[in-house]
Amino acid sequence: MTQKVNWVPYVSTVSDTLPISDTTTPTDAVELAEVVRGCYESETAIYPIGGGTSLDYGLPAKRNGIGLSLAQLSTVIDYPARDLTITVGSGITMQTLAETLAKERQRLPIDVPKASQATLGGVIATNFNGPRRFGQGTVRDHVIGIRAVDGRGLSFKGGGRVVKNVAGYDFCKLLTGSLGTLGVITELTLKLKPIPDSFAIVVCSPSDLNHAEQLLAALVNSDTTPSAVELLAGPAWGANKHLAGDSSSSNALFLAVALEGTEPEVAFMIKQLGTEWRHEGVRSHQALEGQAARDLFADMQEFPSAGESPLVLRANMVPSGTTRFIDAIQTLDKNCSIQSHAGNGIVLAKFSEFPSAGLARTLVGKLQAVAASARGNVVVLSNPGGSEMTHQSVWGAIDAPFELMTAVKREFDPKNILNPDRFVYVS
Repeated sequence: MTQKVNWVPYVSTVSDTLPISDTTTPTDAVELAEVVRGCYESETAIYPIGGGTSLDYGLPAKRNGIGLSLAQLSTVIDYPARDLTITVGSGITMQTLAETLAKERQRLPIDVPKASQATLGGVIATNFNGPRRFGQGTVRDHVIGIRAVDGRGLSFKGGGRVVKNVAGYDFCKLLTGSLGTLGVITELTLKLKPIPDSFAIVVCSPSDLNHAEQLLAALVNSDTTPSAVELLAGPAWGANKHLAGDSSSSNALFLAVALEGTEPEVAFMIKQLGTEWRHEGVRSHQALEGQAARDLFADMQEFPSAGESPLVLRANMVPSGTTRFIDAIQTLDKNCSIQSHAGNGIVLAKFSEFPSAGLARTLVGKLQAVAASARGNVVVLSNPGGSEMTHQSVWGAIDAPFELMTAVKREFDPKNILNPDRFVYVS
């Protein structure tokens, strides 16, 4: 018997970003699969929608289709807390998940902006990782089981509900970062970690980017074990009330190191890091604890989506290339605000104005070349103006086996109806 699907007009900003006039909100995975099967038969494009916080990520959608909301797939399916695992629907928000886990003094150490809106499935699909990726790993490291529906409306799964599970193909890693183009994620099983007893952030102001590079290199041999290593630059951080900067200066530069553990462990690391920094020429530093540390970390977590910017870029490279890349950005826009997960070679840049040379010339001609010299790449996270959004400007010169990737795409989505033409596949 065919189940009734809940179709409603989509009147939010989603319709301004995606070429859809309607959305459907299935109540469970069975109903969702039925919707996808219908779209497969009619060759109707499907745009999966989680919290709607990253809809402008990827190439602009051009093919008319429907929105597929995962909002109703938000239940906690199984939570054996003593096993440090949880199974939930993909539509659960990151904030709801965090609140559920906190009752057992547990967490998923993935920090994303707009946690009250962002859904777990969306975070997996975009492979979004925040500051704690340095010490706690990436989101794909915490996904141990996954269920999804492919482009024909067929359900499939990978992994399981135990940590040591090696059965079948590694669909967990395959779907992470696939932007909803291989399957619509319906259920996830996560590996969790306990919430540490103590948390602090130690901050200093390097004299310049060369000094920052010296301090970052020294952290490799530090006797501390940071959970996050953040290099913060530009006006947004100069104006931050938790940092002792000059709000009028575009030259603000801070190195913030987050420390977690037992109270004695964190106390030791605060003292040890201060000693190490003095040997590296740091004249003064501050240790934020309690609410001040949590507030600064929240600012770092929200940075990618806070405020407005005409262009937001993300670069990935070997860590030793981050300061050189930041210098290249500041040469183009001295008022650009930057957050770098420096220990991982990730740089997030929010431009103060759209590059006068244009997006293609700025990226392809300048920034992508700097990133490539550090074995990296640059992608566009947000470009509200929408100009010059070509495959190369959005995804960069990715050194990847496109023929193999496209072949995998065709196996999972033979009619190209799942988020069509928005990802890296060559059509």
